[in-house]
Amino acid sequence: MRRITNLNNGWTFSMNGREKTVSLPHSWNASDGTSKNYVRTRCVYKKELLPSENNTFLLVEGANSVAEIIVNGNKINAHKGGYSAFVTDLTPYIKDGCVLEIAVDNSDFDEVYPSSADFTFWGGLYRNVSLIETASCHFSFSDYSSCGVYATPRKTNDSWELDVKCLIDNINESIKVRYTLKNADGDTVIQEVSRQSEITLDCGSPFLWDGIKNPYLYTLSCELVENERILDNVAVKVGFRTVEIDSEKGLFLNGKAYKLRGVSRHQDRENMGNAITEKEHLEDINLILEMGANSVRLAHYQQNSYFYDLCDERGVLVWAEAPVISSFSEQKQENAKQQLTELVKQNYNHPSIFCWGIENEITQNKKNGKSKALIPCIRELNSLVKSLDGTRFTTCAQLSVLDSESELNRITDILGYNHYFGWYDFSFDFLNKWLDSFHSKYPDIKLCLSEYGAEGLVNLHSASPVQGDYTEEYQCIFHEEYIKAITSRDWLWGSYVWNMFDFGAANRREGGVLGKNNKGLVTYDRKVKKDSFYLYKAYWSNEPFVHICGRRFKNRKAGLYDIKAYSNKPEVTLTVNGREYTQKGDKIFIFKEIEIVMGENRLSADGEEVIIYGKAEADKSYKISEADSLVRNWAKKSPEESVNYLSPDSRIRELVKSEDAHIMLKGRLDSDILDSPFMKLLYPLKTKTVLKIARRIWLTESDCLLLSEYTYAIHK
Repeated sequence: MRRITNLNNGWTFSMNGREKTVSLPHSWNASDGTSKNYVRTRCVYKKELLPSENNTFLLVEGANSVAEIIVNGNKINAHKGGYSAFVTDLTPYIKDGCVLEIAVDNSDFDEVYPSSADFTFWGGLYRNVSLIETASCHFSFSDYSSCGVYATPRKTNDSWELDVKCLIDNINESIKVRYTLKNADGDTVIQEVSRQSEITLDCGSPFLWDGIKNPYLYTLSCELVENERILDNVAVKVGFRTVEIDSEKGLFLNGKAYKLRGVSRHQDRENMGNAITEKEHLEDINLILEMGANSVRLAHYQQNSYFYDLCDERGVLVWAEAPVISSFSEQKQENAKQQLTELVKQNYNHPSIFCWGIENEITQNKKNGKSKALIPCIRELNSLVKSLDGTRFTTCAQLSVLDSESELNRITDILGYNHYFGWYDFSFDFLNKWLDSFHSKYPDIKLCLSEYGAEGLVNLHSASPVQGDYTEEYQCIFHEEYIKAITSRDWLWGSYVWNMFDFGAANRREGGVLGKNNKGLVTYDRKVKKDSFYLYKAYWSNEPFVHICGRRFKNRKAGLYDIKAYSNKPEVTLTVNGREYTQKGDKIFIFKEIEIVMGENRLSADGEEVIIYGKAEADKSYKISEADSLVRNWAKKSPEESVNYLSPDSRIRELVKSEDAHIMLKGRLDSDILDSPFMKLLYPLKTKTVLKIARRIWLTESDCLLLSEYTYAIHK
């Protein structure tokens, strides 16, 4: 039988000649990963291994991003990719014991994805490292470090079959494979013994894996048996389920409509980076389920196998993806294929996974996005994944500015778009226009909203929130509009909030905060559920509750305020300083003109209490300076407020000469457009006139939308 030994403790860690003892999981960026100048270098982990006479394999579950395995000073293996596992055969080296070194480097490599993305590239051995000892005959690790067993449930009419494929090293005629399928209670329901490494089991009418309602799991055990002696054993979970998606009716799980209520998840934590344990993974899945989500997009890379296990067990459908992101590089194509193959093969048996993501915002870098190799390379990735797994969907996530006519939208089985209307661009009501326009033009495309969000800092507040103020209150307004748009469209098969949790993004400086993306519904340390968390809980959860918003907006200038509550109850009673206000509603309850008096004010509803203090003056600490806000929607200013107020009747001369407009548009359009001498020929024309002819000249459909929205008057 195989024996697994955890090697997490007692490593000597060396950085720049300095050594210390560490335990895994470990990241050398735990304290500086939210700094723009965080350390990206090569470090070494060293450990002595005891002698072993068995076949011995080293399993490294995650080393970011390029790793080398060095034994007794000699390099014996290397792995390029920071998020997938890899296995190294130590058998020839460990018979007398050996010194093992794992060199890890999180520098930017020309041939390895990702090189640019909106998150920190944490360095370290940040997942488990183990020794696996086996008999000579064992299930193989050679297929991209998978477990060597692939189980494929297949529905045939009204019954189910389970196709099982085993990859076995050093098998001979005296060795058989014993296949055992057990139910959730541990009872054997099928058992067959065969000399064949591939077999089909007739499973009849099993219990279905039915999402969060009933994620029923079977266990398939594959044993190598010789003369009744078990040489090796691999057990995998099996879930029988079907997922279908219709471009008009949405997603169906086991034949029933099942709209995906999703969130995206980065795996890092404050002061930990990627080096988190099962405790943190479990806390994350519990928060996701508490909110009522039934799907998660594991962005933008392969995540810990334990988290996929949790999703299997809890019934959370998973969008899994590889880190082919932001900036396309033909030079990285082989690495993209490797990491996608590892993603699929290492996670093939998880019933929670319903799609494989092959790229995210790959045209974010406009220059690389125009490469002639882009389309052929993405097509190659899609074909690769389909050849590896024909039972699941392929998908991708496009950035808003990608023209809807792009060939990239016709490669994968299903499609996602990442939109931030109302945060970076335009106003949030543009989402409705875009969705309906896209679906009208391309009714056959199976579309989801793969990202959307707005920053919400729990220390910033306003009674009159506006776009770009980074307040918790504006984040709520943003999500209120988005959830309404999503819920009202059955054809939209799912959506994924960006993000479930705040996360590290070293290059950011927004809202006065360095190195973090604060679009999470929960803070980076998971200690605070922002008000917007409870908006989704009101829409998605069946657990009755009432949440009073604005509890961190403690100090207010005494006066009249609208008090907001989120609840999935049909009626909410708010008590303020002993006076009751009752309101019927649907998810969002706004109690108008509630008086906040000087001193302490007690607000309560459904047993929870909030205290607000009335002050003589407003608390200025709740606002940031304009210099700290990178998000400004000048097009929404009124004529009285700004000379930059533009409309479709504005001349191109006014558009180009507006400093705000020029800066924003130049970052989104090709740089040669606004600075082109040909632009001067258009100066006398109205914007709306140019838009009619623009596509015939040099603007794409998305460019036109940008111009139109940036010049769209507030009185539209």
